[in-house]
Amino acid sequence: MEKACPTPEPFRTRAGTVFFITGLFLLNFLARFILAPLMPFLVEELHITLAQAGSLFLLISSGFAFSQFSSGFVSSRLSHRKALILSGAAVGIALLGLGVARSLWAIRLSLVVLGLAAGLHIPSALATITAMVRHQDWGKALGVHSSAPTLGLVLGPLMVAALVGWVSWRSLIMLLGVLSLLACICFLAFGKGGDFPGDAPRPSLLNQIIRLPSFWFILVLFVMSLGGSVGLFTVLPLYLIAEQGMDKTFANTVLGLAQISGFLAAFGGGWFADRAGPKPAMAALLVAGGAANILLGVLSGGWLLMALFVQPALVGSFFPGAFSALSRIVPPNLRSVTASVVIPVAFLTGVGLFPALYGYLGQTRSFGLGLVLAGCFMLLGPLFAFALKF
Repeated sequence: MEKACPTPEPFRTRAGTVFFITGLFLLNFLARFILAPLMPFLVEELHITLAQAGSLFLLISSGFAFSQFSSGFVSSRLSHRKALILSGAAVGIALLGLGVARSLWAIRLSLVVLGLAAGLHIPSALATITAMVRHQDWGKALGVHSSAPTLGLVLGPLMVAALVGWVSWRSLIMLLGVLSLLACICFLAFGKGGDFPGDAPRPSLLNQIIRLPSFWFILVLFVMSLGGSVGLFTVLPLYLIAEQGMDKTFANTVLGLAQISGFLAAFGGGWFADRAGPKPAMAALLVAGGAANILLGVLSGGWLLMALFVQPALVGSFFPGAFSALSRIVPPNLRSVTASVVIPVAFLTGVGLFPALYGYLGQTRSFGLGLVLAGCFMLLGPLFAFALKF
């Protein structure tokens, strides 16, 4: 297949397609993280322990990391457009399977498939957007696409708070599956872009990047941030309900509203990184986010609610500067390969192992201890941020 990319155009010309792909990403993210606000209902129905509940996210993250790392092999044989459609359709089917699964093992299998399906989206989406939008408008286009996760953190808990009283958690999961399938059909019929193949990762390039100390430093920084933000979000509903005694609906409503600050701060994080520089920005935000996580683990009542609204803004501002640093630690020809390694590994650790650890501590000690330990780990961020070499 001839690897012919389209001619880049201004963002306003391609805005419709960018928003279309962003909609697919939003459903992709909701599919993986709607389980967090639904977890108290799963624990109650399936009679699973808190440690088992936390380990479910490790299954999703394992499939997601493997799929994202190997996505180049899929897109190189199909195309980025077909990979996007395959990802969305497989996510929808996995959600339908999860909705009808009755045993814990069937649920675990569905979650692994869900992670495998979801991991194909991001590499092909980024390749499609950067190929069809001119370089001067990448910030706008990628900013729109990157808003999907933070918006998903807002919508997920609010959807659960609003609908679970009317429908079961299984019906809500299956509704997301149907929406994902419908979105893929619409993209197949009306969506444009991505009609070119990707590149499979080559061992020679991987060998170059793993020899760089800065590669390992940026990997640790991503693990810190993901573990203290998205990874922590996966267990916050259980923490608020099981240890803080909140009502399920109230906890999910508060959690959803609190994430709005993270959604808004994601846009300001890029401005802060441009003004202060990526290294100082990452160092300051990790320290502030770590302190907020420690407060979440030790406060209660009104002070806890205040910390809930402040914490997402601090951890959500980290990623613009981090992605800027990620692109500057290697030459341009190694950027995509570096991202294809750093992001899956950091995701597997921060959003897979961290929730499993939180769940184990919640069962044996307390969730609050897990939040404090994660916060202390983030306080070490400046050591790694200032050690980076661009």
